[in-house]
Amino acid sequence: MSGDAMDIRASCHCGAVVLSATLPHGLSDAARCTCSFCARRQAAAVTATTASLKILKGADNLGLYTWGTQTAQHYFCKTCGIYTHHQRRSDPDECGINLGCIDGVKTWEHEPFPWNDGVNHPSDQ
Repeated sequence: MSGDAMDIRASCHCGAVVLSATLPHGLSDAARCTCSFCARRQAAAVTATTASLKILKGADNLGLYTWGTQTAQHYFCKTCGIYTHHQRRSDPDECGINLGCIDGVKTWEHEPFPWNDGVNHPSDQ
């Protein structure tokens, strides 16, 4: 996986939501998280800069899920249910983009993914 910055385009399954973003580390930091939500979702995410995230289509079709501290914000398509991205609570300047939503990416080619320890997040201590 390349660690070079890259601009991406991503979409949900039905195409109702389309976004673009810049990944400062390319696809090299793809990972999964052990927090209670991510462990169930099982989607690998890559880091994007929050400032670069643009919803190109379907902003009104995005659903939002939060819990606990209400800091992490998980977005999904209201039509097909696919998680597209989330605002990270660990760093407001970063968001996670669902690797499986990025145009042209075959997630299975990037296995195995490392796991981030979301269970023991510093905000929960």
